[in-house]
Parts: sequence; C-alpha cells; structure tokens
Amino acid sequence: MADRLAQTDGLTDIQQEILSTVRSFVDKEILPVATELEHRDEYPTDIVEGLKELGIFGLMIPEEYGGLGESLLTYALTVEEIARGWMSVSGIINTHFIVAYMIKQHGTQEQKDRFLPRMATGEVRGAFSMSEPGLGSDVSAIRTKGVRDGDDYVLNGQKMWLTNGGSSNLVAVLCRTDEGQPEDAPAHRSMTTFLIEKEPGFGPNPTVPGLTVPGKIDKMGYKGVDTTELILQDVRVPADSVLGGAGGQGFYQMMDGVEVGRVNVAARGCGVARRAFELGISYAQQRHTFGKAIAQHQAIQFKLAEMATKVEAAHQMMVNAARKKDSGERNDLEAGMAKYLAAEFCKEVVEDAFRIHGGYGFSKEYEIERLYREAPMLLIGEGTAEIQKMIIGRRLLEEYRIQG
Repeated sequence: MADRLAQTDGLTDIQQEILSTVRSFVDKEILPVATELEHRDEYPTDIVEGLKELGIFGLMIPEEYGGLGESLLTYALTVEEIARGWMSVSGIINTHFIVAYMIKQHGTQEQKDRFLPRMATGEVRGAFSMSEPGLGSDVSAIRTKGVRDGDDYVLNGQKMWLTNGGSSNLVAVLCRTDEGQPEDAPAHRSMTTFLIEKEPGFGPNPTVPGLTVPGKIDKMGYKGVDTTELILQDVRVPADSVLGGAGGQGFYQMMDGVEVGRVNVAARGCGVARRAFELGISYAQQRHTFGKAIAQHQAIQFKLAEMATKVEAAHQMMVNAARKKDSGERNDLEAGMAKYLAAEFCKEVVEDAFRIHGGYGFSKEYEIERLYREAPMLLIGEGTAEIQKMIIGRRLLEEYRIQG
C-alpha cells in the first residue's frame, strides 16, 4: 500500500534507515499476530525481544551509555510505526523511555552510569508512577509519602495506572516528602522521585519488602501490556535512590518526562489513525453495494477525505512538537496541542473506519474492532483533553499577554 500520508521532510539517511527497519519489523512480526495476542491479553514476549535486538529500548539513550543517541523526533516516528502495528507495544516502550529520559536529564552521574547502559539493552526496563486511586489528573494532591529515616527513606502509599508495573524491574515513583519545607509551601515543591529496583512479577516483591504489585487491571483495550497498581507498605529505600540526589524536585522531573511522553502519545494516535485509514480505504474498495465498490459512493469518499486530512494534520503537529523539544526550546504548548489533536482525530478516524466496515466492524475477526477499543486510551493517557486545553490556554495567555 502506498504511503502518501504522514511523510516527514528533512530526515537523515540514518533516520530513514531506522524507520524502514521498524516498518518492516511491524509488517512481519507485529501485524500478523497483534489481534490474536490482544484477544488473549498476552504479553508480546517475542516482539519485545525483537525490539531489544533492534536497539529500540536505547533509541534516545546517549551513545556513551550504549544507546543509539537519537532525537525525540526519531523516537516519535518509531513509535508511530509501532503503534500502527499494535498500540500496546508502543506502551511497553514509552514508560521505559520516559524513565530513561528522566535519568538522562536529571539523574546523578552515578545513576546514569548504573542504569542507562542496562536500559539501552532492555535488561533494565522502566515504569513510572505518578497517579493514585483518588486523584487522577491532580498530581499535586498525591498522598504517597516518603519519610527520611537516617540514611534511608520509608515509603507508604498506593499508586495506580502503572504501565509495565509487573514486567518492569525499575520504577520511578513520585512521593510527597515535606522535609525542609514550610507548612504553607506549594505542594509541587514537596515532591521527590524515587528510583526503585524490583523483581518483575506480581504479588509481594521478593527483593523489596513491603512492595506489592497486586495484578493486572482488566481493561477494555490496550491489552497485552500490563497495567497495575503499586502498594508501598514501609518500603525502605536508600537516600541515593532519590532521582538527582536532592529531594523536592520530583514534580518538575515528572512533568519533564510527561512532556516528552505527550509527544509519544500523539505519535501513537498518529499510528493508530493511519492504520485505521489503511483498513478503511482497503475495505471500501473490496465491499460492493448497489452494483459498485462502496469507495465509489460519494458519501464514503467524503469520509476517506476527512480521515486522510486528519491523519496528515495530526502527523505534522506531532513532528513539530518533537522538533521543538529537540531544538532545546520549551515545547509544552506544542506537545499539548499535538497530543490533544492526535488523540481526538485518532478516535474520529477509527470510528469512521469502523462505520465503513459496517456490521463487520463489530466482529472480532476484523482488526478495526481492536483499534476501536484501543483509541479511547489515548484520550486519557498522559493527561486528558481537558488538561491539554488548560495547558494550551495558559501558555497562550503567557505568549499573548497585553501590556499595560
């Protein structure tokens, strides 16, 4: 099938080679098995091993630590390709990538030396943990606490919505630590990120007393990848597990990670939408009604035109947000816009492809049924549409503030 849509200008030969390799891997190793694995809610072990061999887990980790040292743009375009195959696989990589990015940007030299080389190979796989059962988007309201006790911290609380919570062996956990802060200090100044190494698996953790990953949360879509809770009961961690070595920076570290995560979610939306468009335009040429392929009916052509335009617009906004971050500039406005638009357009393109399939779209035999259940996750992951619009609105008022 021709790839007229979602092209990216100005890529280097290396970037094009990486994307070509990933696209081939997706076509051969992911698409043929994705729906079957998804229906069984089975972790894609073989696919993950293949991605390790391709170096995808170290894509943005600097070469000095054994990674490929690539840009956020290369990473985002890679994610778009992988999500086109199966969105859950891109989720397995995303949380790992966010933790690696946070360590690269904010970690001590000892933390970088300790984790990044093993993260580049996929030996150490990351998950990150902000959300809690009772707070959703309001990160400043977290209750999980870290209390200093000699050379250690003791952590207590309950976290929610950890992608890779069971399969990871390194978790970045955001906790409230009030040491050294006045009573009326803003909540975001009283947060610390802890790097906790654990054994993969579910139940009480054999190497970290008090840490429990109860089991997989049963989800409507986004299956295969494990999404879990994390329970911390008097979990004792050394002070050198504080990301960056100093407390009180956790909120800023996590928000920096989420910012690049938003570009990733935008890329996922682009990939899923592109696949839905491919399925829709293919089916429309095969299905016949009233003596001709339904693609020849003007109503379906209008749908295809709208779908393709949305695929193209979302891709270009995602590329713009990634390039802005790569240039060293602040990109929260662009990342928020890209994530908001790509997620909303993905939902709409998937639904239109579903409508084109008619009754068959409702059948589990057809791939569009899987996409229809996966797309809603993008509406809430890495911040809801309402959170994105709040960020966009505030930033616009900063940029366009009238003087006097």
